[in-house]
Amino acid sequence: MSTPSADFSSWSQARLAEVESLLEQWVPEAAPAGLGAAMRYAVLDGGKRLRPLLVLASAEAVGGQLPPLGSAAWRAACALELIHAYSLVHDDLPCMDNDVLRRGKPTLHVQFGEAPALLAGDALQALAFEVLLPDDPALEPALAVALCRQLARASGWDGMAGGQAIDLAGVGQQLDQASLEDMHRRKTGALLLASVEMGALAAGASAAQLVALGRYGRALGLAFQVVDDILDVTADSSTLGKTAGKDAAADKPTFVSLLGLTAAQAYADDLLAQAHQALDQAGLVQAAHLHAIADWVVRRSH
Repeated sequence: MSTPSADFSSWSQARLAEVESLLEQWVPEAAPAGLGAAMRYAVLDGGKRLRPLLVLASAEAVGGQLPPLGSAAWRAACALELIHAYSLVHDDLPCMDNDVLRRGKPTLHVQFGEAPALLAGDALQALAFEVLLPDDPALEPALAVALCRQLARASGWDGMAGGQAIDLAGVGQQLDQASLEDMHRRKTGALLLASVEMGALAAGASAAQLVALGRYGRALGLAFQVVDDILDVTADSSTLGKTAGKDAAADKPTFVSLLGLTAAQAYADDLLAQAHQALDQAGLVQAAHLHAIADWVVRRSH
């Protein structure tokens, strides 16, 4: 395992500020009838920004340096965050999880109303693809198409939306570990995997690098959900910035309910080791920040 970069904190803070600046620029205030305000409430000034960081760290690992600000990798980073934000808005709606707290503040439908929240989610989803397809001759059309296709697949029926459908159908059901993993590889893991792969694609990764980074992304995506399940029962709402204990209250199957707390933590540790091993085999120029992100995902407290 490579030693995580000593400057990871400063690196990530700088990247987060740059992503925030681009989102501030690309999420429109001028959308009509209050829609812009709702969209910006859902996206700006909150969240871990894990997906953008993965895109940028993956592009850097393949290319040896960060791509220019505003180029394809940065657009992919912001597009993934827009898709993630839309998914949270819809996930919190009364017809889904009916949650009232997200990122330490009232959920969008609580703040703006259910119909405006639904429309804001729809608009954020569309905006993600608009960001990936700018009227810019400097962006290679074939790359833009490949990135759009990857994002669509990760967020659609075979990815995030499909996983959410399984999740809703699984309330009160007993799922075995394989079924639970399949649900979360779609619902949570698909966008995290896409983040790694889209960053690598934007930087011109080789086929072998994409295969190894795919192994990293799949292990990381599942580890993220295992740790989420652990935190749902071990942390409080103020720490998480969202409602703690909601999975148990909703009678949803989780890795903790299936494996127990100790075994779930051991499983997260095993997935972390798999992620590190995949990076070590990927032939990357430098992967310190990807290693550091994996460590943070499994060791985080919120």
